[in-house]
Amino acid sequence: MTAIAAPGATTAGASRGRPAWFALWPILPVLVYLAVLFVIPVFQLLGLSLVNKGDGLSAIFTDPTVGYYKKLFETKTYFLVLGITFRVAAWTTVISVIAAYPVAYLLATATERTRNNLILWVLMPFWTSFLVRTFAWMVLLGRNGTINDWLQQLGIIDAPVRIIYNFAGVMIGMVHALMPLCVITMLAVMRNIDSNLPRAANTLGARGGQAFWRVYFPLSLPGVVSGALLVFIVSLGFFITPALLGGGREIMVAQVIIQQIEELLNWNFAGAVAVLLLAVTFITFFVYDRLFGLSSLSGSAAMALEEGRQGLISRAGAYVGVFLIAAMGWICDLFSDVMEVIRPPRAGRARANISRKVLWVSALAIIVFLVAPSFFVIPISFSVNKFIQWPPKGFTWEWYDLWASSHLYVGAIIRSFVIGIVSAIMAMLIGVPAAFVLTRQAMPLKGVAFGLILAPIIIPHIIISIALFYFYAQIGFLGTAFHLPLQLVGYRSVSVPIDLILAHAVISVPFVVVTIMAVLKNYDERYDQAASSLGASKIAVLRYVTFPLILPGLIGAFLFAFVISLDELTIALFISGGPSPTLPKQMWVDAVFKLSPMVTAVSTFVLLFVSGLILIAEFVRRRSERYAGV
Repeated sequence: MTAIAAPGATTAGASRGRPAWFALWPILPVLVYLAVLFVIPVFQLLGLSLVNKGDGLSAIFTDPTVGYYKKLFETKTYFLVLGITFRVAAWTTVISVIAAYPVAYLLATATERTRNNLILWVLMPFWTSFLVRTFAWMVLLGRNGTINDWLQQLGIIDAPVRIIYNFAGVMIGMVHALMPLCVITMLAVMRNIDSNLPRAANTLGARGGQAFWRVYFPLSLPGVVSGALLVFIVSLGFFITPALLGGGREIMVAQVIIQQIEELLNWNFAGAVAVLLLAVTFITFFVYDRLFGLSSLSGSAAMALEEGRQGLISRAGAYVGVFLIAAMGWICDLFSDVMEVIRPPRAGRARANISRKVLWVSALAIIVFLVAPSFFVIPISFSVNKFIQWPPKGFTWEWYDLWASSHLYVGAIIRSFVIGIVSAIMAMLIGVPAAFVLTRQAMPLKGVAFGLILAPIIIPHIIISIALFYFYAQIGFLGTAFHLPLQLVGYRSVSVPIDLILAHAVISVPFVVVTIMAVLKNYDERYDQAASSLGASKIAVLRYVTFPLILPGLIGAFLFAFVISLDELTIALFISGGPSPTLPKQMWVDAVFKLSPMVTAVSTFVLLFVSGLILIAEFVRRRSERYAGV
């Protein structure tokens, strides 16, 4: 029995002469990295709100001030902006969760081949430039845009309706941008639900609605609440989509922070506004943690009540949840009764077939909503029109020739790819060992360590961006770069900012850790134990057993980190500048001032390139599964 010890257990011989904490050393690099490049910069930014303008941070201890907070609380404008931010984030979360659930459910219950094919379409918004998608929605939703044109041609409306530069436009853009994140988070949990459980409920007399709401839905709830939290937190820091699709009324807190820094150079008051935004974020996260538990973010199905949390918030959430589930089950049964009266089923499986068809129709409609802007971008990149508009006219390679001959654009593409690859490698090197420790090792303050690793997800990126900008400027690191020689392709060199690589690794690490933790929770450790019992060392087990079996998860985590870096604009707006812009920043500058179809040509190139990477990763995953005998 000694050959099948507890996961992560260390034998007496292996641990002889070493302290107990030695096994935890793999998590130290990520904690130190985040402490230096995340915790310290954020606290520096927040500390500025407690000192007078022009004073150093040391004035916090000698001459602190609360004047900026008095100004903040005396002015209703900032709380109105906070209310708008909270309202936009809340509605984005609700709509994203409701729309993402049927898609995730279809993917989880479909065959392996169908799921692999559909998930490529669901993730397509991640591969298309965020800026180009936003500008595509501007053309689609405009007063003389494609949607209004189609509705008028169909006779549904007589005059154009306003679906842009208002709350509706903001919702469409933000839900489109964040729903894929919600789908993937839900799917990670739904795939682990035993499909026999709802069937068992049916054999015991539960009808379809009751079996789903009382059995399947509670088991999928960790994915739902995890996706909801991620969408809400990310929404709080959004400013590009509201600025472009919302006009002047839908102002977010992030826009106020940027205005205070870029236009007024008031870092101190910007720090006070950042504290306000952080307070809302942490209150939301605290309520979430008390209701559902921090572990659900890693794909764990353990809920707060199962972990012994019996606080007032937990009990209230449990009571409300039980009531809602019972109510939804009752509504579904009532709907089934009405449908049976209207149209009696001819066979026992008829109702299930109808439900499945409804699921397919609704899920495919949502997937079409996700992929439409990407396909909308491709034909425009070949249009002879001088502006991004629909329908495209003619056919030309002009926009591809234009960016391919532009040293600025080619340099930006190479720079972004190098930054994405290097930052993803860094995130993997420090994130994967941390995921192993968090999954397999018992350690003190494990929740604190996990919370620190997740913090870059929890804190809006606008705060991280400004904090790193100030931190780099203080230590003289801003603008540091290395030069990549490219004489073989006709360029002398391309400058790659080191400060931007380090910043991108900060925001990529949490996604790597969460992804690998979800993979390891489903990994059968008996393979490792069998190899160890045959005399393999720990390094040999990792190299020849563990890593080959989790290779698809490793590739997925790397691509996740790479794509996040490739499309990151918020950090690049502050840190990347001068002659070294990244691709998103260069596209932002051109799109704002020119709105040329050249940005659609660049986006099409990136879309095809990343799609190729995804297809290669899918091929490796399937080959790995065949190799493992899955």
